[in-house]
Amino acid sequence: MTNPRAGQHAQPSDLIDVSHVVTAYYATKPDPSDVGQRVAFGTSGHRGSSLDAAFNEDHILATTQAIVDYRREQGYDGPLFLGRDTHALSEPAWVSALEVLGANDVTVLVDDRDSWTPTPAVSHAILAANREGRTIRTTGSGLADGIVVTPSHNPPRDGGFKYNPPNGGPADTDATGWIAAKANAYLEAGLDGVRRVPFSKARAAAQGYDFLGTYVDDLPNVLDIDAIRDAGIRIGADPLGGASVEFWQAIADRHRLDLTVVNPLVDPTWRFMTLDWDGKIRMDCSSPSAMHSLIDRRSEFQIATGNDADSDRHGIVTPDAGLMNPNHYLAVAIQYLFSTRKDWPAGAAIGKTLVSSSMIDRVAESLGRTLLEVPVGFKWFVPGLLDASVGFGGEESAGASFLRKDGSVWSTDKDGILLALLASEITAVTGRTPSEHYGDLVERFGRPQYVRSDAAATREQKATLSKLSADQVSATELAGEPIVSKLTEAPGNGAKIGGLKVVTESAWFAARPSGTEDVYKIYAESFKGADHLRHVQHEAQELVDGVLSGK
Repeated sequence: MTNPRAGQHAQPSDLIDVSHVVTAYYATKPDPSDVGQRVAFGTSGHRGSSLDAAFNEDHILATTQAIVDYRREQGYDGPLFLGRDTHALSEPAWVSALEVLGANDVTVLVDDRDSWTPTPAVSHAILAANREGRTIRTTGSGLADGIVVTPSHNPPRDGGFKYNPPNGGPADTDATGWIAAKANAYLEAGLDGVRRVPFSKARAAAQGYDFLGTYVDDLPNVLDIDAIRDAGIRIGADPLGGASVEFWQAIADRHRLDLTVVNPLVDPTWRFMTLDWDGKIRMDCSSPSAMHSLIDRRSEFQIATGNDADSDRHGIVTPDAGLMNPNHYLAVAIQYLFSTRKDWPAGAAIGKTLVSSSMIDRVAESLGRTLLEVPVGFKWFVPGLLDASVGFGGEESAGASFLRKDGSVWSTDKDGILLALLASEITAVTGRTPSEHYGDLVERFGRPQYVRSDAAATREQKATLSKLSADQVSATELAGEPIVSKLTEAPGNGAKIGGLKVVTESAWFAARPSGTEDVYKIYAESFKGADHLRHVQHEAQELVDGVLSGK
């Protein structure tokens, strides 16, 4: 249910007490026998709040030592890039990580401005270091990797910690499972075996790296910056109080764009935000409620954009449509890029998560391109982006990246800055906004209706859902149409999807258990209108509930 204050500005009662949150980081000791207080990596790292004993100093000390152990076991002996976003817990956790890395003699590269670092800039830095290093090193692997201290778009009370291996993308489950198990072992041992030096010593040993300049100066190699500047596109960029704030100003200055940083304020309480759908402060740039302030200003700009706190997600606002649905923009971006990037490999595929819109399937077919449909999580696109067998990888939650103009890798993590600027390139080159282009796609392929909802489920039921096999689903029809496929593995790579997807000619639904709540998520889409979509949703829940109850 939507909170009645959604879209309204935060009030003092909505704000965190920053000193209380930070004090709890140091003062609260987690109980490793409590599953909610252990280190647990989701699709984007370990997240939690110091107030819940889920993100505290002990967690970060243990996890960083575990990462040191992992990289040693893997033979990664190059530098480690360490970045952070603007959450209140990010700097304390960054300090803790640096103390452990310094004690273990890891060469650490930190921002030379002593400032915030977007996730895509860390991915970009890792790939650049490894690309250059392979040509000059003769001993050791010399491979670089990275850590980003961020809970992404989570509320201000939360902290987050994620590891990016030498491929530059989010670590896969083999790596995160190993790291989490090792970190929890350190917690159980009272941090015995965790090495640490004073911050002053660790900071003095760390080396500066120009994350901002290296990333911003390289943008013309992935985007048509000249077209954006020559067309005089009026851009409004809202960092939503996140790590991209200084990057956007540098992009405006260095590339001479008509770009206004709509809100340059950074404040760990995020008092300037409008509340999300549930009445919480959340930097979700795909949410109309969280983006309400920027949507209200859409007439001032030809393209307005937002990013979440670590800038790996994008939100696109146009004067004619307001905030675009992420699925709509992904389809437009794919249509445009694969029609204009003539130097991309002829066989480069289009990557999508299996809960993204089937509009993408229809666009891919019209382009004559292979569709790579993978489980939820950007990590599945990393190998393809790295070797250029995937030209574009995107997920329904407004995260994507794509290749450089010459067809080589740009980043292997989500890049919200890149996708935000692409909207301006599309407008500059074609003279029409991305939302107008989506109207063209609707005329060609139909208008899909898409929704996500939650249904209650016990832990046991969630475990059952995550381990389903297709033969457990006996239904032959969905909302009046024959079922053409029942998927528990992704068609693109055969990986388990941790749930179920059922497809008909004009509709589909997918059900996945939540990793943090006692619910399962139902994603559904229909090309036959809102009434048919409601029919799909209803039957999807009945079908899944029946399977979970053994009927």
